[in-house]
Amino acid sequence: MTERRDNPHVPDDAPVFVISVAAELAGMHAQTLRQYDRLGLVTPGRTGGGGRRYSARDVALLREVQRLSQDEGVNLAGIKRIIELESHVDALRARLAELAADLERAHRELDRRRGPSTALVVWQPPRPQGPRRRQP
Repeated sequence: MTERRDNPHVPDDAPVFVISVAAELAGMHAQTLRQYDRLGLVTPGRTGGGGRRYSARDVALLREVQRLSQDEGVNLAGIKRIIELESHVDALRARLAELAADLERAHRELDRRRGPSTALVVWQPPRPQGPRRRQP
């Protein structure tokens, strides 16, 4: 089944699917989703009454958990660690992008303050590197 987004304006992390729909989209039983929630593998949003609401991102994560478990033979504790590490890597990538943007802004500001460069560079050809002869 291919997933079709009827409303492209709904963010991937918006909790919109009830557990039965999320289970069907992920190709799992609803009880499996409850177990994964208890284990902290996939944590859906909650309604005011405590009902689970899954996002498109949650469904994709459920599919990845299933793939790692069935195709790769990774146990649930290992899958939880993989998810934690991937989340950490994502956070580091985001921070790196922020720092790179800050650095670029700082360079632009420095260039703006300095104005055009008036530096002069003198070039000298390299000396030959052959054997030296002694003069008699």
